[in-house]
Amino acid sequence: MGIGGGQILIIAIILVVLFVAPSRLPGLGKSLAEAIRGFKKGMTDDETDVTESVKREKLDQTDAEPVAKTKASEKDKV
Repeated sequence: MGIGGGQILIIAIILVVLFVAPSRLPGLGKSLAEAIRGFKKGMTDDETDVTESVKREKLDQTDAEPVAKTKASEKDKV
């Protein structure tokens, strides 16, 4: 069994992380955490926006129905 290209790539990444990146790892972790927080916030904001828009649509529909009934009853009178 020889060492394949994928195994060499994994070893190279580990070596880079161990020897080159220690000074950059805290910044990388911080930016990754901010990205995850932003993603989660975006997901909850999206759900809130959708829920609010559905509520608005329902309110608009209930407001529009009496108007439609009133117009229909006015047509019956004429």
